[in-house]
Amino acid sequence: MRRRAVLTGAFFLLAGCATGPSLENRGSVTAPPGDSRHLVVGSAGFTESDLLAQMYALLLKQAGYQTSTITVANRELYEPALESGQIDVVPEYAATFADWLNAKTHGADARPVGSPDLGTTMTALRALATPRGLTVLDPGRAVDQNAFAVSAAYAREHHLKTLGDLGRSGLKVRLAAGDECVQRPYCEPGLKTTYGIDVVAVDPKGVGTTQAKRAVQSGRDQMVLTTTTDATLDEFGLVLLDDDKHLQNADYIVPVVNRSRAGGEGVIKALGKLNDVLTTADLASLNRQVDSWRRLPEDVARTYLRDKGLLT
Repeated sequence: MRRRAVLTGAFFLLAGCATGPSLENRGSVTAPPGDSRHLVVGSAGFTESDLLAQMYALLLKQAGYQTSTITVANRELYEPALESGQIDVVPEYAATFADWLNAKTHGADARPVGSPDLGTTMTALRALATPRGLTVLDPGRAVDQNAFAVSAAYAREHHLKTLGDLGRSGLKVRLAAGDECVQRPYCEPGLKTTYGIDVVAVDPKGVGTTQAKRAVQSGRDQMVLTTTTDATLDEFGLVLLDDDKHLQNADYIVPVVNRSRAGGEGVIKALGKLNDVLTTADLASLNRQVDSWRRLPEDVARTYLRDKGLLT
């Protein structure tokens, strides 16, 4: 029977101390991939991560594994637990995780290795993960990356479908986002240099918050920074503009596993089935069912997998 738990203080202590393979041995992780029959699937504690963890657990269970799910909201804790084998599988985001591992390996000031190119990002991510005893499975079609939305009425009025369209329009734009947007290369600087968008002000209302969306809905601001799997855009009459020049990093969803416990073909095959069906739009819809309709992530995950023919 599959169990769900929240990490205890004792687990936190163990996870914080565990580092996986020793520094001396991280360059040569040569043991054959493991195939433990009981696997712990980790979630980072937000809706999307919960949904992915539940889908992973259900697919693994159908493949003959005993599974349990566990929640820990802090990557600084769950990543060492993944290295040590206290957690066996987690859903991650390719570019974000690559940059996180890079900073952990080379220091906080290390140049980012995540990029808009998925192949380049995956190569960098696997090079960083493998010495730590981790295997990064293939990404699917779903991506959760930063995105920009405008009101549907504004898009119709100015014939906007892409960020490139907005740049060519010459319109002055107040952007609702986090206050860090003025410095982040994917935000105000990137919008200006990559797209030529005339960002006249950043309204510090947060990333994808209700307050930020209402500011765009009301016309106070013209655009909001959110994500590609935002489930509530329709409720505010907002639409995403396509990132046609690929400003944002390739944050495709990837399963990351502890190689010595869950690196075998059984796990790879079971989780790989999700790659063929799960899209960004699907993930946004699943998020909506949990966040707006108040359904349980496990129920939403099970229904989706059954509807796609992946679960009997």
